[in-house]
Parts: sequence; C-alpha cells; structure tokens
Amino acid sequence: MGRVEGKVAFITGAARGQGRSHAVRLAQEGADIIAVDLCDDIPGIGYPSATAEDLAQTVKEVEALDRRIIATKTDVRDRAAMKQAIDAGVAELGRLDIVVANAGICIMKPWNEVTPQIWDETVSTNLTGVWNTVQLAAPHLIDSGGGSVILTSSAAGLKGLPFLTPYVAAKHGVVGLMHAFATELAEHSVRVNSVHPTGVNTPMASGDGMAAMGNMLAAHPRLGPMMTNLLPVEITEPVDISNAVLFLASDEARYVTSLTMTVDAGNTQY
Repeated sequence: MGRVEGKVAFITGAARGQGRSHAVRLAQEGADIIAVDLCDDIPGIGYPSATAEDLAQTVKEVEALDRRIIATKTDVRDRAAMKQAIDAGVAELGRLDIVVANAGICIMKPWNEVTPQIWDETVSTNLTGVWNTVQLAAPHLIDSGGGSVILTSSAAGLKGLPFLTPYVAAKHGVVGLMHAFATELAEHSVRVNSVHPTGVNTPMASGDGMAAMGNMLAAHPRLGPMMTNLLPVEITEPVDISNAVLFLASDEARYVTSLTMTVDAGNTQY
C-alpha cells in the first residue's frame, strides 16, 4: 500500500516543474490528483510560461500510474475560478486530504528597478494565491476529518536573497500564513507546513532571468556567497522537494505541523 493510498491531493502550478513532480510522486504512492495551472503568459518573467500542453503531460504521467486526475486551466489569483476547480474536483473524486500550494513566479530585478507591476504580479501570485488556495480548500479537508497542507516557500522565505525583493517578501509572507493557518486549523486535525527549497532544476531556474542574476552577482560580488549551498551541489531536482512533500502529506508526519522544512542543501545556514 502506498504512503498516501486512497487520498486526494489538490496541487497548484501542476503543469510542470515542482508541481508536476509533486503530482507524479503522490500518485506513485496512491493519491488521486486535482491539478490546476495558469497555463498562460505572465509579463516580465525571464523564462517560458507553462502551457496547456504541459498540463496535459502531467495528466498523462499521472494516468500512466493508474491514478485519477482532474486538471483545469485556473489562475490561483481568481477566487471564483479556484473555488469552482476545487469544488468540482472534490465532487468528482469524492474527498480532499492533501493541499499543495505550489504555484509561483519569480522576476529578478535590483531593488530600484522593481516596478509596481512586478510587485503586484509576484505578491498576488505567490502570496495571495496561497491564501486563496488554503482558505478555499480547507473546508473540504475539515469535511474529510483532517488533512495536510503544504505551502511552497523558498530559501528566500527564510533569508533575504538578493535581487528578489517582491519574491522574498511574498515567500516570507507564506511562512506567516503557514503559522497562522496551522494555529487555527489544528482543532480540525489539519496540519499546515511549509517547504523551503534552494534552487531547483525547473524552467524557473533557466532562461534570461538566471543570466541576469549572474550579471547582477558579478556586479555585487559580496552577495554571491548568499546563493551558495553548504552541500556540494549547485541545484536540486524536483523530486527532492517532492519527497519532502510526500512525507508531510503522509501519516508519517501526523504530528508535524507549523514546521518550516528546509530542503536547501544548507543554503539558509549562511
């Protein structure tokens, strides 16, 4: 029997990268999946956006494991669309046990080049989107008798990584949401935790944005060590984060709540 056998997981940002990896890893251990992703362009990001074809690939990989999946093109910032996606998925699959608020964007700019649009796009997706996800999904977890909520933060949710002002602010905010939801949902046997990766080998960690980061670090060499991991690895793989998500989703973590779980190769120890 799988570690999340018979459970249903709702995952945002599931078209590719960490989100797809989480969907596949949980499906490997017996979960059915409700998946959403924007599948559209966001202005200013320096890497290709996910597509409907990416989301279809996630569906294909989950179904290849003989698990059920309901996938829709949904913006985490759109509360009405999110509620519809969650409610429809639960109606189809029968329950909800796990929530993984994974959707996020990253735009790299020096502090004085961050525009109001960049700030709003980042915070609305990475923080308000997480709030929408948990607030709208939690009633279904309560109806199921409890469950596990995992919020994707970042090493940037625990330290002030450079050239990421809105991202750092939002990811720190995710930690606050995690602690607050963990406090209030505990009486319903709902656990809430956050995961904090270092760099992960996904499209977000490629493209023009990363090249720009390299140039900015070259211009400000004293900041370079902040990006270095203690362990001898420059970047992790999505499955490394998915294994942490699986643990937090499983009954092995039944008494783990309000935890900031680092999967950062020691990055936040600097």
